[in-house]
Amino acid sequence: MSKMLANVLALLLLVIALITGWLILDSLQKAFSPVQSPVSGLATQAQVIFNPTPTIYPDSITVVRQIQSLARLETAQYTLEKVIRAETGQGPLGGLFGDRLLFVAHGNVIAGVDLARLQPGDVVAQPDGQVTIILPAAEVFVVTLDNQKSYVYDRETGLLTQGDANLETLARRTAEDELRKGALEDGILNLAQNNAGAFVERLLYSLRFTRVTIITATPRP
Repeated sequence: MSKMLANVLALLLLVIALITGWLILDSLQKAFSPVQSPVSGLATQAQVIFNPTPTIYPDSITVVRQIQSLARLETAQYTLEKVIRAETGQGPLGGLFGDRLLFVAHGNVIAGVDLARLQPGDVVAQPDGQVTIILPAAEVFVVTLDNQKSYVYDRETGLLTQGDANLETLARRTAEDELRKGALEDGILNLAQNNAGAFVERLLYSLRFTRVTIITATPRP
């Protein structure tokens, strides 16, 4: 009977030892398994640091084509009003055969940069992300009269004439020239050039260039 009891006790001790060993082994695995993940993560980070992905910048030809596609970039608009005096047949007999009118001209002047004139040699893109571009000089694109707001303010014709049928046309042509002149005197080209430069600069930075230098070309005669 005592021998049987001893065998039972021995079996219980063996079972307890097995359970205890299994618990210890499981605890050790849980304790050391989290250490493996940071080591793996550090290895990945080290690979990224010492083997970074290079940044690819567009070449000069690509930049030229993208900018040329913008064509005539309108970057400034002025609205002006001028009073034009036009006359014909004046002199000693002006009261008989003369014609005179005052024309109020209201119109718009639009200026910008014709990017279609950009040449491959005008753009120098460096592998380090720097780019230099020579922009065409700003120019006046359009001068238009607003027919809704332009009108003949006053007209005087001689006693023996019905007036010159082309006088108002002459006044309108003169008005366009005066509107252009007024816009130029007010600095429309400088404004157009600065706005165009700022626009192209933003475009180049959007292409991931790190430094942009813009130079203005000599204006065409």
